[in-house]
Amino acid sequence: MNAPLPATPDPAARSARQREVVTALAARLPAHALLWQSEDTTPYECDGLTAYRQRPLAVALPETEEQVAAVLRTCHAMGVPVVARGAGTGLSGGAMPHPMGVTLSLARFNRILAVDPLARTATVQCGVRNLAISEAAAPYGLYYAPDPSSQIACTIGGNVAENAGGVHCLKYGLTVHNVLRVRGFTADGEPVVFGSRAPDVPGLDLLAAVIGSEGMLAVAIEVTVRLVPRPPTARCIMASFDDVRKAGDAVAAVIAAGIIPAGLEMMDKPMTAAAEDFVHAGYDLGAEAILLCESDGTPEEVAEEIGRMLDVLAGAGATRLEVSGDEAQRLVFWSGRKNAFPASGRLSPDYMCMDSTIPRKRLADILIAIQAMERKYDLRCVNVFHAGDGNLHPLILYDANDPDQLDRCERFGAEILETSVRLGGTVTGEHGVGIEKLASMCVQFSPAELQTMRAIKDAFDPAGLLNPGKVVPTPQRCAEGGLRPGRRSLLPLHALESGRP
Repeated sequence: MNAPLPATPDPAARSARQREVVTALAARLPAHALLWQSEDTTPYECDGLTAYRQRPLAVALPETEEQVAAVLRTCHAMGVPVVARGAGTGLSGGAMPHPMGVTLSLARFNRILAVDPLARTATVQCGVRNLAISEAAAPYGLYYAPDPSSQIACTIGGNVAENAGGVHCLKYGLTVHNVLRVRGFTADGEPVVFGSRAPDVPGLDLLAAVIGSEGMLAVAIEVTVRLVPRPPTARCIMASFDDVRKAGDAVAAVIAAGIIPAGLEMMDKPMTAAAEDFVHAGYDLGAEAILLCESDGTPEEVAEEIGRMLDVLAGAGATRLEVSGDEAQRLVFWSGRKNAFPASGRLSPDYMCMDSTIPRKRLADILIAIQAMERKYDLRCVNVFHAGDGNLHPLILYDANDPDQLDRCERFGAEILETSVRLGGTVTGEHGVGIEKLASMCVQFSPAELQTMRAIKDAFDPAGLLNPGKVVPTPQRCAEGGLRPGRRSLLPLHALESGRP
């Protein structure tokens, strides 16, 4: 185990260590593939969670697998932490650099290696964009189903790290349900393969352990995904409700009726207004909440399922029901939901997007609780949900230039997570834990459960060099109590963490 790092690394010691690391990596990478000057590493100081920032000693941008292995072997030999990074679109601080470590950017691994229409698979490098997989598979009538809102930018390697979902995950599953094989390297640069293109794999099946492990267990280089046929028809219902509880109950009613929509999303009134102002999707601005309910399949299947959903939604108290008349209108309906985050960015200098999951029947309860928190913390919050599987994305609006607002925002977010657990849910759904939810893990999991997580980490990375200080809190962290991610408390603790999580 590495010696603990100081809370604030001594500048002279950090500079000396940086020279050592850069010298060692320069012998293994081309000059253009290694960054260490502050103006060059600043763009890597955070991911989508912009409230927390710090620069690494260096950023490595390898172009070959041999170079990736060399970087890992070198860092392992020197006891240097490594944080793998894809497109940097993550929202939980999972790719925030270690102040005494190296950021391993995999952006140059962006080739689609093979599309097999007969096996319905695609094999791609980790830096390939999510949407690019579907674009490559389109000539064969296939596509990759998980579709996070950031799919035009996020990479498949990042999707694997966070077990990303998307608006169609209710019917088609998360990343873990759509990835067959991951090939990469261990912390010490040894090649490793998880899963198989075949229906089964000899030995232990560790694929599901690696997917969602946030870069703590291995570095993914190549991913084989499952492709599905593009449905011949898809239609979307936009349902308006004059009460958030009716909308939440309608979600549960649809599932209780035995219907599994291709997508089932919910937006509250403030989010609806923000999205409508941004993309002009034709949303009902008078509604307290709207649902987007999609059906896909053959024309006959879609017609029958749309009819059943209309009956259920009307019975649940929908005040307005509109069905997309053609593909263009369906895409317009979804454009507001897909652009919810950038639309929110127009409302406030900054926002913090939370991510938790609750039972579907408690959707209204959490929305009402969040409304009370808005008053308590004197901050606005707009809400968009993957309602079908109870995955919440409250966006707390604040100004990062105001320390008091950031403080209240952190406490607001922590209370949302605590309330989600109290309602029978979890502290994360698809954005991961990273640094954002480190303290909240202590709320959901017992010391024994957290120790099991640490043991898995130790089995893969005994030196604790891959993405240290993330995801699994130390006993010290839990003993200190409190739910707040807390910028003032978290970053020093993060730097204090030894190589072990």
